[in-house]
Amino acid sequence: MKTQKSAIAVKGVEKVYHSGKQSYQVLKGIDLNVDRGALQLLMGPSGSGKTTLLTILAGLMTPTAGSVFLLGHEITKMSASELTKFRRDNIGFIFQGFNLFPALTASENVQVALNIKGIRGKKASNQAKMLLESVGLGGKVDLLPRDLSGGQKQRVAIARALADNPSLIMADEPTAALDSHSGQKVIELLHELAKERGATVLIVTHDPRIINFADRIVYLEDGEISDLKNSGFQEIGSK
Repeated sequence: MKTQKSAIAVKGVEKVYHSGKQSYQVLKGIDLNVDRGALQLLMGPSGSGKTTLLTILAGLMTPTAGSVFLLGHEITKMSASELTKFRRDNIGFIFQGFNLFPALTASENVQVALNIKGIRGKKASNQAKMLLESVGLGGKVDLLPRDLSGGQKQRVAIARALADNPSLIMADEPTAALDSHSGQKVIELLHELAKERGATVLIVTHDPRIINFADRIVYLEDGEISDLKNSGFQEIGSK
């Protein structure tokens, strides 16, 4: 199992949910590698287990079985406090629904993430402004989420995820709530920032419009995974 070249290395991950006497296996022995510095897509139909897998990889859920290595560290053997610190120091997460605080400005939303990482005061304010400028929102730093478009809200979420330069960026359907133009701009931005910063980006999506930005595409269906390098969406859908 390679863990040095890979930013993410997964071996035999399973997830089983129990409800009373019933059980349902969502993930069935997942093996997966994501190279450092790559932008990789995890695609598949609704209910295939994509978000469950991403949540496990982000350290937000424990698998029923299997191992997950992030940046060479086995997070599935970490204590809760070790895992919290590792996530804080290394992972930026972008949610489908933006998850912005409605009463905070764009700058303040980014500063919350910086505060969690121990960056406060004027330094946090300056970094938040720089991050928002890097995603094209330099003139929107003092606006509340209600005054921003969907694409602009997602850009704030991206700026927040980039707080303190995480090595890993994980995104759950980042274009799902956006129109075609905004979605295209957001994925172009993620691709550009990932390449400039050398971060590894893993995106869960069902959006065929963004496949051309991927270094690699992996397809998940019925809890099982297949590797489809340089595949078009039509080919993916036929697997």
